[in-house]
Amino acid sequence: MRYLTARKRAEGKGAAHTGTEHHWFMTVTSVALAFLIPVFVIVFGRALGQPAEGVIATFSHPFPAILTALTVFVGMRHFAKGAQMMIEDYAQGPTRKALIILASSISYIVIAVALYALAKLTMVGFLFEAMH
Repeated sequence: MRYLTARKRAEGKGAAHTGTEHHWFMTVTSVALAFLIPVFVIVFGRALGQPAEGVIATFSHPFPAILTALTVFVGMRHFAKGAQMMIEDYAQGPTRKALIILASSISYIVIAVALYALAKLTMVGFLFEAMH
């Protein structure tokens, strides 16, 4: 028989036994996005409206490419965890599991498509520079 006090059994754990892990994840990604989004908007804003060569030239440099990849990845993981928390609050049973899988799948699909597009854009930039 284990002799644990009620406080010791409950410490760091909520009803779902995940404790503050979700909260800390959301806090950390929120702070990361608070720094990433303004810089991304500036970089993206400068590329917006340029001809295709200008956009390719912008995103073929390491800083804009890495910044875009980080913004998409952190943003989509933040979305997935936030959606999971909301779904856990309002859905039950098999519906809950299906919705969590759907939200997570959407997140990973958007990440994969964005990284593929960014890689392709970067490769076109390298080829474009090699030709000129």
